[in-house]
Amino acid sequence: MEAGLPANPTLTRSNAPRPKVGIVHLGPGAFFRAFNAPFTAEAMAQSGGDWGILTVSLRSPDIRDKLKPQGCAYTSVTLAPDGAKYAVVEVIDDILVAPENPRAVLDRMSDPAVKIVSLTVTEKGYCYNPATGGLLLDHPDIAHDLAHPDAPKSAIGYIVQALNLRRLAGTAPFTVMPCDNLPNNGPLTRAVVLDFAHAFDPDLADWIAMHCRFPATMVDRITPATTQADIDALAAAQGYVDNACVMHEPFRQWVIADDFVNGDRPDWGAVGAQLVSDVEPFELMKLRCLNGTHSTLAYLGYLAGYETISETVADTAFAQFINGLWANEIIPTLPQPEGEDLPRYAANLLTRYQNPAIRHRTWQIAMDGSQKLPQRLLGTVADNLTAGRDIAGLALAVAGWMRYVGGVDENGAPIDVKDPLAAQLRAAYDSAEKPDGKVAALLAMRDVFTADLAENPIFRAAVTVAFTQISTTGARAAVTGMI
Repeated sequence: MEAGLPANPTLTRSNAPRPKVGIVHLGPGAFFRAFNAPFTAEAMAQSGGDWGILTVSLRSPDIRDKLKPQGCAYTSVTLAPDGAKYAVVEVIDDILVAPENPRAVLDRMSDPAVKIVSLTVTEKGYCYNPATGGLLLDHPDIAHDLAHPDAPKSAIGYIVQALNLRRLAGTAPFTVMPCDNLPNNGPLTRAVVLDFAHAFDPDLADWIAMHCRFPATMVDRITPATTQADIDALAAAQGYVDNACVMHEPFRQWVIADDFVNGDRPDWGAVGAQLVSDVEPFELMKLRCLNGTHSTLAYLGYLAGYETISETVADTAFAQFINGLWANEIIPTLPQPEGEDLPRYAANLLTRYQNPAIRHRTWQIAMDGSQKLPQRLLGTVADNLTAGRDIAGLALAVAGWMRYVGGVDENGAPIDVKDPLAAQLRAAYDSAEKPDGKVAALLAMRDVFTADLAENPIFRAAVTVAFTQISTTGARAAVTGMI
């Protein structure tokens, strides 16, 4: 290497022709770069098509400032148990920062060549009311966008104004494809888009309702935040600096409702995506099989002294317990997803949990349990009670959460409980001395437990037995007693 050159030059894009833009993606964060973009690049390599991606940051220039010097190329790093694997992704054509030039974004979104607008903008980016599923018309960004349609701030404002420009120009609408972890994300996005359009122009709302498509999706790939240590490790391994690199697990799953305007989409199915008629059974499968057992392992694993999920399931007692939970108490509650093998799905989950390269901390997963428990565990409990099935494993998971929110671990050290109801949970826990009293006090919290479930004698008894066991012998012994 010539004198004066840096030891590790910055990643540069190859001289391969750039694909024409067919997709505009709102939200160029790590998950998009670890998931949507590689899927699309692989689909074009397999089956062709003009599906280059223009990605748009709705807030910050940070990612633009990392990608642009590299020609919008970046490295996708697979964190496999046997070592990292590297792939350079060159499907992004350009990146715009919306607040710098809103009109430029709208012009690109209204280009007839753009067939899909996809989103990873997090739950709050949809500006919706979780209780009703409707748009928050008084949300500051929504109010602004209705008053200033040519300079939007929100994803919904950009989508509706771009569709309006296409309607006025006589251009077909694009497909709107949300890729955030929201239940029924396609219908939800359709609802908030139509709410905005009705408030702006009812004729536009009618046109969107008739001609536009909003396929639901289910996405799954663990994508840890990239650290400076990750960037340094990539430079050492590959000989270049990539400040936009992303880390992810080997596994990925993309389930997509096959409902696109004029059927226009990349051939994602050729590279592993599942194109189905109904995404909802897959969402429930993920929520109960993955999220439910993640929470179970987080509470019981933390109490047993394990820092990460991989350390927890390296303990054969925990691995056997989770396998039993899937087979006996979770999978029997699930409708059969189209073409899915539920026992194999669960087996793949355990393999993912065992990957030591993914450091999923039990403490992090345990956060906000009062908000997560009803969806992840309590719905499964209720279905099993209705069907007369066993709930002993699920009751142990709920009891683990109760013991955790008490705020003191099995060695007497404080637990930093991160939860919006942390103070109320601790007060309920401390309001009684004996296990049955603590369980009763926590079951009385209606922000977490419905009255029907809390007052069910089978559930109450099972949780009390499990909580007493954890309190007496410790979490690991309680888990061992279940196998």
